[in-house]
Amino acid sequence: MTTECESSEKGPDFNKNNGLLPVIAQDSKTHQILMLAYMNEEAFRETCETGTAVYYSRSRQQIWRKGEESGHVQKVEKICVDCDRDTILLSVQQQGVACHEGYRSCFFREVTTEGLRVIAERIVNPADVYK
Repeated sequence: MTTECESSEKGPDFNKNNGLLPVIAQDSKTHQILMLAYMNEEAFRETCETGTAVYYSRSRQQIWRKGEESGHVQKVEKICVDCDRDTILLSVQQQGVACHEGYRSCFFREVTTEGLRVIAERIVNPADVYK
């Protein structure tokens, strides 16, 4: 992962968006979109150094190590950036579920003319994971 993790013109541009870039986590085998989160430069560096996904929690205003509480970590296989270098795509091996509501993906609701419809099965009871 060394080439993807270099700063400068070879990696994400943390001079944009006040240093907080959106990150899409995608399953490396199925290509299912698992979640959207954010990274600052510190989270990006730690992700590169550890090989596990580390994000920045906007609500808590701090580094968030994915799976730190739940054990549902994301092993990073590949890191890509978009053409503007202001969005990051992580290709990950998801251990457990990605969503704090107990679904494999955070995108478990479909928007329909009747409203939101759950289109996935809950795998984990959040009360059993987050104490």
